[in-house]
Amino acid sequence: MGILLVYDVADESPFNNIRNWIRNIKQHASNNVNKILVSNKDDMDESKRVVPTSRGQALTDEYGIKFFETVSSDCCEIKR
Repeated sequence: MGILLVYDVADESPFNNIRNWIRNIKQHASNNVNKILVSNKDDMDESKRVVPTSRGQALTDEYGIKFFETVSSDCCEIKR
């Protein structure tokens, strides 16, 4: 079983709520549930991006979970 935590790189509010979601998962999900953080719209113009990759990576390092970046314009591209 797994849980995907997805945020839009152009909107800081969902990213800022990730810690709350992880806290809720720890309280209500089984201990061995897989958690994955996913940034969406990674192909967005840098001038519109407000959450850099480094912040997503730092958060996953802090919680020991996996991190993937996805693009919205191409249905088939996922970066690790």
